[in-house]
Amino acid sequence: METQRAFAAVILSLMILLGYQYFFMPPPPQPQEPPAGAEQTQVEPVASPPAGVAPQTSTPVGAPVAQVAVNQEGTLTGKDITVETGLYSAVISENGAVVKSFRLKQYKEHLGKDAQPKELMFPDTRAAAFAWGNGVPAQLPQYQATQYRVATAAGQTASLSLVATPMPGLTVTRKMTFADNSYQIAIEETVRNESGQALQGAPFFTSTNRPFSGGAAAARGVFTGPALFLDGALQEVKVADLKGDAAKALSGQVDWAAYEDSYFLSAVIPRSTGKSTVLLTPGADEHVTSTISGEQEVLPSGSEKLYAYTIFLGPKKLSILKEVGSNLEKVINFGWFDLLAKPTLFLLNFLHRYLHNYGVAIILVTVFFKLLFWPISHKGMKSMKTMQKIQPKMAKLREKYKDDHERLNQEMMTLYKTYKVNPLGGCLPMILQIPVFFALYKVLLQTIELRHAPFMLWINDLSAPDRLPIGIDIPGLGGIPVLTLLMGASMFLQQKMTPTTGDPAQAKVMMFLPVIFTFMFLNFASGLVLYWFINNLLSVGQQYFINRSVEP
Repeated sequence: METQRAFAAVILSLMILLGYQYFFMPPPPQPQEPPAGAEQTQVEPVASPPAGVAPQTSTPVGAPVAQVAVNQEGTLTGKDITVETGLYSAVISENGAVVKSFRLKQYKEHLGKDAQPKELMFPDTRAAAFAWGNGVPAQLPQYQATQYRVATAAGQTASLSLVATPMPGLTVTRKMTFADNSYQIAIEETVRNESGQALQGAPFFTSTNRPFSGGAAAARGVFTGPALFLDGALQEVKVADLKGDAAKALSGQVDWAAYEDSYFLSAVIPRSTGKSTVLLTPGADEHVTSTISGEQEVLPSGSEKLYAYTIFLGPKKLSILKEVGSNLEKVINFGWFDLLAKPTLFLLNFLHRYLHNYGVAIILVTVFFKLLFWPISHKGMKSMKTMQKIQPKMAKLREKYKDDHERLNQEMMTLYKTYKVNPLGGCLPMILQIPVFFALYKVLLQTIELRHAPFMLWINDLSAPDRLPIGIDIPGLGGIPVLTLLMGASMFLQQKMTPTTGDPAQAKVMMFLPVIFTFMFLNFASGLVLYWFINNLLSVGQQYFINRSVEP
């Protein structure tokens, strides 16, 4: 929703700025063709089995079914294993050896003294379920753990082993290795066949997720849902496209499969180099089950097979994801503005390293971009001031050649050349700043560095709208959006100082832009509003200098 509003605000202003010149001014030189969009990789879905069931293949006749430990009520009786590292607290269940809880120690659910560590698992979700055979069983096997509490020493690793017998003669041993300073968990699955006959099967690694923040990221226009890196390209699958009970299967070289929102990620990285299939199965309330399956193979009696995976549960922080490898950093996708957004993020983090305040870093980045575009914007503002100066001459030409449009255009072009102005010169700075605006918009909306990052006074979260609490709840707002109102006021001042090159009616329409922008920015991240506010102040100073330097 916020992304559409951001586009609407900028496009609306451009329509007003360009509309007058388009209909009433001579046509400017032809613009360059926009760059062609990147060709998207097309993945053809294959036939899918019923929801929650992996693709079926041939198996030995009379293959035994999985056996699990149950109590008298028919429920699994496994115990929980607690895991403590420097970065998270986790709970592993003997029922399927799945991760059932994962709390991040360095991130909170919300702001406030009573905020709990961020939980990435819910009662109805799980990660890292493993099965070998003809498909994912309806009920996961019962494992037996070697210990029920695992804790890593500072800078060290610790391991946990679990053993299950999902069917007579088939033993699965899982080894999980936890690092004290990493969100990665290394998993080794050893499948041993002691059944007395060859068995045919494939490995299946499954996770079930739903939005980590209750759908808040999707409501702000940020992608939330399953994603994978397939055959060298990022694939993001909208949950809305997984309709009903249909599952979607994608096959190829899978670097990783994940579930993401704007700030957090649950990913599985298969450590094999062969072809894999990722099956995405929809569930209720935005739940998605992702299953990575390998190719079918025969396991002779008396032999064993090792399958290795890495799971990542943690923040979508670019530096952390790069350390993981396997192209996991590609999950941070800024779309068309990637080439600008990632350097901007690097610059913000570089400044924060010394300033320890992302708000101040945003201000300095704004100043940097303003200085970068200063020569172009200076020329554009000066052109608008000159255009205002020659308005009387233009009015005379319109009156003199009102019945001869061809001659009027010729005389207008001569006038522009004489005074060395471009009728669209004042719009050029805004057009050039649009990519910068949206690149920074994407950075502030999607990067976890800004989540709960304070600035000053009442602004304690640069990723959230600014609200000054006043003791009463303002309907639809909560508190007073002080920074947004200041941004609107600065934009109004800028409009008042900007020379008008059209008729009075156009000038009056332009004065409505600050009101429109203020309304649209009400629920934008305060970091983005701060950028726009500082940019307006710098533009006001620049316009003041130009107004003083150009003779009336």
